[in-house]
Amino acid sequence: MSNLSPSLSPQDPSQEGNSAPRRLAVLPVRDTVLFPHAVLPLTVGRESSIQLIESLGDQRSIVVAAQLDPRLDTPKPSDLHQVGTLATVHKIVRMPNESRFVFTEGVSRVRILNFVQTEPFLVAEVEVLEDAEPEEDINMQALVRNVVTQFQQIVSESPTLSDELRTIAANIEEPSRLVDFVASSLPFLTTTDKQQLLEASGVRQRLEQLNKHLARENEVQQLRSKIQSEVQDQVQQSQRDYYLREQMKAIQKELGEQDESQRDIDELRQKIEAAGMPEEVQKEATKELNRLGRMSPMAADYSLTRNYIEWLAALPWSKSSGSKIDINVAREILDEDHYELRKVKDRILDYLSVLELKPDMKGPILCFVGPPGVGKTSLGRSIARALGRKFQRISLGGMHDEAEIRGHRRTYIGALPGQIIQSLRRAETNDPVIMLDEIDKLGRDFRGDPASALLETLDPEQNNTFRDNYLDVPFDLSKVLFICTANQLDPVPAPLLDRMELIPLQGYSEDEKVHIANKYLIPRQVKENGITEEQIELPEDSVRFIVRHYTREAGVRKLEQLIGTVCRKQARRVVEGKKEKLVVSREDVKEFLGGIKVRVDTEVEERVKRPGVAVGLAWTPAGGDILFIEANKMKGKGGFTMTGQIGEVMQESMQAALTWVRSNAVKLGLNEEFQRELDIHIHVPAGAIPKDGPSAGVTMATVLASLLTDTPVRPLTAMTGEITLSGNVLPVGGIKEKFLAARRAGINTVILPADNRQDVEEDLTPEMMEGVTVHYAKCIGDVLNVALPLLKARPEAVRPAEVQQSSPAA
Repeated sequence: MSNLSPSLSPQDPSQEGNSAPRRLAVLPVRDTVLFPHAVLPLTVGRESSIQLIESLGDQRSIVVAAQLDPRLDTPKPSDLHQVGTLATVHKIVRMPNESRFVFTEGVSRVRILNFVQTEPFLVAEVEVLEDAEPEEDINMQALVRNVVTQFQQIVSESPTLSDELRTIAANIEEPSRLVDFVASSLPFLTTTDKQQLLEASGVRQRLEQLNKHLARENEVQQLRSKIQSEVQDQVQQSQRDYYLREQMKAIQKELGEQDESQRDIDELRQKIEAAGMPEEVQKEATKELNRLGRMSPMAADYSLTRNYIEWLAALPWSKSSGSKIDINVAREILDEDHYELRKVKDRILDYLSVLELKPDMKGPILCFVGPPGVGKTSLGRSIARALGRKFQRISLGGMHDEAEIRGHRRTYIGALPGQIIQSLRRAETNDPVIMLDEIDKLGRDFRGDPASALLETLDPEQNNTFRDNYLDVPFDLSKVLFICTANQLDPVPAPLLDRMELIPLQGYSEDEKVHIANKYLIPRQVKENGITEEQIELPEDSVRFIVRHYTREAGVRKLEQLIGTVCRKQARRVVEGKKEKLVVSREDVKEFLGGIKVRVDTEVEERVKRPGVAVGLAWTPAGGDILFIEANKMKGKGGFTMTGQIGEVMQESMQAALTWVRSNAVKLGLNEEFQRELDIHIHVPAGAIPKDGPSAGVTMATVLASLLTDTPVRPLTAMTGEITLSGNVLPVGGIKEKFLAARRAGINTVILPADNRQDVEEDLTPEMMEGVTVHYAKCIGDVLNVALPLLKARPEAVRPAEVQQSSPAA
């Protein structure tokens, strides 16, 4: 047993057999409980305990009591349990280290009443706790049988307990002795559990406690057996598979055949040799392949390594499209797929021309910027077809994880290369056209910044050694033609923007939309809706009616949806039995699409009849739009209110416009003190839409001049331009989008900054400008000359001397 520190005192022979308190030596023991009728060997090593053993005479009765804290070397009376066991010492053996080996046998339970001696060893008065035999009822019999049965089951399943214990337990008739025997034979009971059993007052209570311990141990042994059985089955199955595989290898060797894993390795080696890898990459692939050959197919890394080698072997390291491009054929393909877009087509044809002269040139990084529906994505497919290359599209909208671009490291479960490498594998050539769609809608979070990961990909000086995290070898992307698309450039980081060649795609005019509808949209929708051109016809007048009164967009996406709706209505008519051809009229359009949605012809003219209302031109990510600005005045004390959910820049433009009007009040025919008795309120309608920017400055100045002079603005006139405090008109952007928006709204007079004349000449064709007069202004006086023709006192003095007349251009 564990090292115990017993301490004993000789028993008075005259007290033998008395039930009165007896004075006996007490031997403290550690982590041990002695039960009655049980034999227990004890190692006695403490000095006080050795003196107790040596002092025993012929009467060798002692009390064995467990310590409360087994760590104490010199226990005091308060450190012992109050219930112990009266024991008889049968044999004492002296050990070489001066300790004693003592064989004790429990006799009965005793309670320690009080200690009468503490030196040199403990002596106490004790009383014997007699066990009254319980009544023999059915419950007691069932409890005893249950204890015996469970004990026998534990013994049979335990590798450390002797089978003789089962027979001994079955032959014990007294319940008290049965409890003591079973409790002393169970090695899994803790010292606390044994002490509780020893202290329990009645036999029935001890049987119930013991029954609980046996039931719990039985559950533990059953679970242990189940786990052991499962592990054994797995080990046997693994060994069986191993032996069968070894036998299969031996048989295949005798037959001169190769096993499946060896065939796979040979196939991978052939793929590596045929892939045309650079020397550095081939060296890495061969190293991994040799490592794979030494692995067991059952190894955890086998499939990971094999997938890595297959990715290396499947990439187009040296495979190009190789087709020679005829520039005239490419021009025909581009014109066939898209109408107009001259700048884009010229840039692609320039690239083809340089590629013809310098075949090893690096691919350009283009970025198409424009409103939705103008054909940016479809243009990428058309370019790939014109170049004779494969086309791959990667949607970047909502992408947050940097690993989507560069891939995951191989240490992660389920790791894969990034979208760039995956696109190259799908394209099977190293020079495809890869479109990075919606680059302005990239996100960023704790997983990284994909926009920063694209810096290497879209840099011609770096992407010839692009390293994907999964491959961890350089891949040359310099031959890839990357095309990005965006609706606006504000969200794109400046370093990324600097790497791309920007090509703006403006919106379409009404005539262009009609042409696109007739050539592309109507045939496509007729085919997609299951009808033929013999069953429906959309005349140009009907198409123009749809464009003008049912759409207000820069592109043609909504227009195509509406044409599809008309085609579906005809498809339903055909199914219902009406076989005659439908020539769609304006009345049919109203029937199919509902009432007119956009009343552009009359809206502007009606709203600008009263003074203090003017039309501005605005640029939005969806194209251009017109912007009404209204002002009103009332009696007050010089207040100036600005509303309409406008940004700080627009508010500053309003302040600048008011300052200019006040400083030129006399030239406008106003009293210099007009604001003292007036409050002015300027408002930009559509208050739910945020608005900002300086390009409405001239419109605000015109509105204020119109309001204060009580002069209405010229009908169907729109304007744009930034204003300074001195009255100069500065250039603005988005001229084509704004002009097309004005034309869609029925405007016939447009006022633009003089410095934007070049934009008009480059971006607008004579067909677009037909029916619209353009006036160029260098100062606000030029604007008022055109916008307020009824104004009697015009501020000629505030304009620069060299600009006395507006400059119209039809």
